[in-house]
Amino acid sequence: MSRLILVDDEKAIRDSASQALMLAGFEVETFASAGEALPAISPEFEGVVISDLRMPGMDGLELMQRILKLDRDLPVILISGHADVSTAVQAMRQGGYDLLEKPFANSELVETVRRALEKRRLTLENRALREALASQANGRLGPRIIGDAPGIVNLRRMIARLANVDADVLVWGETGTGKELVARSLHEQSKRRDRNFVAINCGAIPGNLLESELFGHEAGAFTGARDKRIGKFEHANGGTLFLDEIESMPLPTQAPLLRVLQERQIERLGSNTLLPLNLRVVAATKVDLKQAGEKAEFRQDLYYRLNVVTLEIPPLRTRREDISTLFQHFVLVAAANNACEVPAIDARALRVLTGHDWPGNCRELRNIAERYVLLGENYNYDLAALMQSDEQIGTGLSLAEQVASFERALIGQALKRHQGNMRAITESLNIPRKTLADKMKKYGLETQDYRQGSPA
Repeated sequence: MSRLILVDDEKAIRDSASQALMLAGFEVETFASAGEALPAISPEFEGVVISDLRMPGMDGLELMQRILKLDRDLPVILISGHADVSTAVQAMRQGGYDLLEKPFANSELVETVRRALEKRRLTLENRALREALASQANGRLGPRIIGDAPGIVNLRRMIARLANVDADVLVWGETGTGKELVARSLHEQSKRRDRNFVAINCGAIPGNLLESELFGHEAGAFTGARDKRIGKFEHANGGTLFLDEIESMPLPTQAPLLRVLQERQIERLGSNTLLPLNLRVVAATKVDLKQAGEKAEFRQDLYYRLNVVTLEIPPLRTRREDISTLFQHFVLVAAANNACEVPAIDARALRVLTGHDWPGNCRELRNIAERYVLLGENYNYDLAALMQSDEQIGTGLSLAEQVASFERALIGQALKRHQGNMRAITESLNIPRKTLADKMKKYGLETQDYRQGSPA
């Protein structure tokens, strides 16, 4: 439950307002004075402060000023009588979130608190993300695989299970699904995390240079080889080697690769010395390598050597319930990276995004999120041009499929928010427990996947 601090010297107002807020699902802590409330507020406070403006001793204006010294982004909602309007305007200029004039409707208070809490949530998430990105730059943070779709939950479980196993892994997924992210997750969760993670795109290097890139060479091994070169295998020794687009590797290079995978040792080109290897190899592909092998486009023996364990990444169009969460995450990342404010994300934008088929998968969604941050208000036109129109959202999706996708996303969000607590979920969604259980069964949702301590 979202925590609120309510400060008012009048008991009747404290009781009335706190009751309305608790009925709306908030946890409310009340104080009769600003001096009593102040020790309960810190920069880590995840909620919102609601304070009367005119109180004996420390008034609401001074309380707000002290709170904003602790955390300038903590929302403070002020309550004012008609006689306090000029002072209240001054308070708003000094950083107050909103002003409610007495008498106010309970619904107005609840709605204002909801908006303030959403702002606080985004602020704290963006702050944590900035810290995480700084840590990641120093190599202290592992990558995040975000989403609650069953395929993604299972993928995270498999990564956790395989992280400390030395078996080579084949990652299959369409373009833009995040194959390197999976490889990095395996590495960061493994005992090899303190050694090198080395990535090479097999399709981006000319065939005549690929063996040198992989295995290294001695000086004079071939024309132009002036100095000794350490190859990717040797550089990744002790850690993880990621071979992206393995299907693009020329057939002549596949034979020595197979030998290295089997024997776990290499010879630099131009050398007769065997160098032992202790590393894990993660290969990624967007095609069916077995079919490619049957067509003689890929070595079948190499396929079977790589295919010890296969991790499949579901395309974004099959996990639409994750689109909103992913988009908001990418927006926060883009805002942090570009030192921009986090823009508001309106419901229409999310509807358009959820209905798109995403041929470029998460990479395409991430690019749109970055443009959303960088272009600001002008992005509305870009979004319309990209997605064409709301009328075309459902291309390839029936009305029933769109409704089901939206319903599953709502239930998934409630499960996550309430950590699998069925009673809290039924109350928040206002549906009978049996109806909720039937819908969860229909959509393959399990409460244990959302409880604290879940392996997912």
